[in-house]
Amino acid sequence: MDGALLARDLANANFDGVLIESAHAQYDRLRRVNNGLIDRRPAAIVRATSKRDVQKVVRIAAEREALLAVRCGGHSFPGLSTCDGGIVLDLSLMKEVIVDPEARAVEVAGGALLGDVDSATLPQGFATPAGIVSHTGVGGLTLGGGMGWLSRRFGLTIDNLLGVDIVLADGRLLRINADNEPDLFWAIRGGGGNFGVVTKFWFRMHPLGPTLIRRWTYPAGEAAAVLRRYRDALQRAPRELTTLFVLMPANLLVTALWSGSTNGAEAAVTRFGTLGSATPVPDVGASFFDLQRASDERMAWGRRYYAKGGFFGEIDEATITTIVERVAAAPTGEAEVYCLQLGGAVCDVDESTTPYAGRAAGHYWISTAVWDDPAEDPRCVAWGRSTAAALSSHSLQVNYVNEQTDTGVAQGAYGEEKYNQLARLKWRYDPTNLFRLNQNIEPRQWSAPE
Repeated sequence: MDGALLARDLANANFDGVLIESAHAQYDRLRRVNNGLIDRRPAAIVRATSKRDVQKVVRIAAEREALLAVRCGGHSFPGLSTCDGGIVLDLSLMKEVIVDPEARAVEVAGGALLGDVDSATLPQGFATPAGIVSHTGVGGLTLGGGMGWLSRRFGLTIDNLLGVDIVLADGRLLRINADNEPDLFWAIRGGGGNFGVVTKFWFRMHPLGPTLIRRWTYPAGEAAAVLRRYRDALQRAPRELTTLFVLMPANLLVTALWSGSTNGAEAAVTRFGTLGSATPVPDVGASFFDLQRASDERMAWGRRYYAKGGFFGEIDEATITTIVERVAAAPTGEAEVYCLQLGGAVCDVDESTTPYAGRAAGHYWISTAVWDDPAEDPRCVAWGRSTAAALSSHSLQVNYVNEQTDTGVAQGAYGEEKYNQLARLKWRYDPTNLFRLNQNIEPRQWSAPE
């Protein structure tokens, strides 16, 4: 890459948005990402405000063979939404959300955050299943799969994706869906950012209905016994019920959400407050909107994170023992193992329908070390890696590409057959691997057997 030519091309591009170079007063603020462990210095940041801006950046990066990082919410744990010496294409100014209640659909610009979508849809009584941290970018979450509180009722985020506008590696803008470029539409529903830059999404919405939310904390010393009772309480759980637990060194937090028909809601939810010496969290009556923001502070910007996740088929005795032992050995008081109940509508979609490969899972887990002092980096990263390895021994072989601090996990995440199919599509749509700052799928040219 010729840095001088790259700088010239960017300076002459006449962007609708803003070009931020290293001398700019906002450069240091805008180059930051959510994970304080990541500190990189791109040659330039382009704050795009139009599809035309996105096309220009992609074409310049391709012509100059520059590193290209695409950023929406900046939540990539390994820092794949930034780079050293290349271009950061920042979509965060493209955040418009348009709700169509009659069509039960919502149009979402490529830089919107989950909170932007919730703020537009929930007041009208609708929801689209997504993640649980409101400052997460819609783009990155969706392209990897997307799961959260409503997935048991309505499926994954990708199961509710109707279509997208996407800029390809050659700069073309395509509108794709199940009928137009169906192979590419298959690939982006779980294949991550490997295939282009999505500038607009269209999602199906669902009437949310009434919700009942309860949260309790249990002493950490009771964690093993409580988790056994928690596991038993989940047997034959209706789809209206979704639960989550977070074990930290000091306590175990259990949350239960019921949405939809209220028949049976109170009994189904309150049983999760009878698993041990429970202390109710004083947010009884909180709305679903509030629940969607309940994890925001825990994942605050600028803290240091090492996270890895995986899928449990079920929570058996060995799994409970490992979770409790690993959290007891945590290097900080804010390290945690989080576990979200899955199943329900997630399992209704055939495994071959999308690249996402965790549909058989009963739960999704993620172990996260959280700290602030750089001197603690080696100890916290080591705990994160060893904890994830221990939990992986109880997990499904496939994985979720969105929440992995280490890179190079794509082939294991999808399984051989899906990975090979994705690699061939990568060759078709991005043969030079321009979009490689992601959990990368390397282009692979298909040849007929002799």
